[in-house]
Amino acid sequence: MHLTMLLSIVGLAWSYRYCSKNSIADNWGDRWQHTLEIFLLPPLLICASAIAILQMGPHGWMVWGWEGWVSYWLAVVFLGFALFCLVRMGLAAGEMIDRVRACPMLKVDGDSMRVLAIDTPYSARIGFWQPELVVSQGLLDTLPADHRQAVFAHERAHYHYRDTFWFFWLGWLRQISSWLPHSTAIWEELLVLRELRADRWAAQEIDSLLLAETLLLVVQNTMVLEDSYCAAFHQVTSPDRLNQRIEALINSPPATESNSWWQ
Repeated sequence: MHLTMLLSIVGLAWSYRYCSKNSIADNWGDRWQHTLEIFLLPPLLICASAIAILQMGPHGWMVWGWEGWVSYWLAVVFLGFALFCLVRMGLAAGEMIDRVRACPMLKVDGDSMRVLAIDTPYSARIGFWQPELVVSQGLLDTLPADHRQAVFAHERAHYHYRDTFWFFWLGWLRQISSWLPHSTAIWEELLVLRELRADRWAAQEIDSLLLAETLLLVVQNTMVLEDSYCAAFHQVTSPDRLNQRIEALINSPPATESNSWWQ
């Protein structure tokens, strides 16, 4: 029975992810909620089922005597893999944070930041719940003050939403559920929606056209560091995603997302 339940849950998660991908909401808030739902629900359902089977153990009233042990060891292997991925990501994140904290601290235009001694324009929030602002010397040297303020406002939005913390856990779920349908496409959709949310928040204090102009300037010549514990102003996954951000900044007024926690 446990094996049947586990296979049924995996089939349900796979089918839900496959069938829900093509359902796209119209407004930005619903689009964020919908994408987060179809990304989260399948792996969480599988994790909860594996934990339940592990808790029940291999013994009980089974149709076949070996069924309980097969489902039990499948749950052990899956949860062990999930734990391995979590530890590996945590160690990599800790190593990156240690490297960032070795960089000199500087205060520019009222914002405290770590400065990388590189000429390539770069800025990001790196860390977990209290991520640090990291910028390159090249960005400070090449961007005028108003464009720097646009970058810093966007990075403050990532801090406000604690994007590095939440996307660390979302990145972990992405790793353990990469075999589900549309995993890469949905992850990229989440990334661009995260940046759209930060752009909207920043547009409350910085002119939208200035943000769009700064985004184009920074993306043209920048280094890319994309990870679950990193949220960067220039983070785009394709020219189409960049166009989405530019058009949203130019055409859409600042707006707040609708939070439907009951979902």
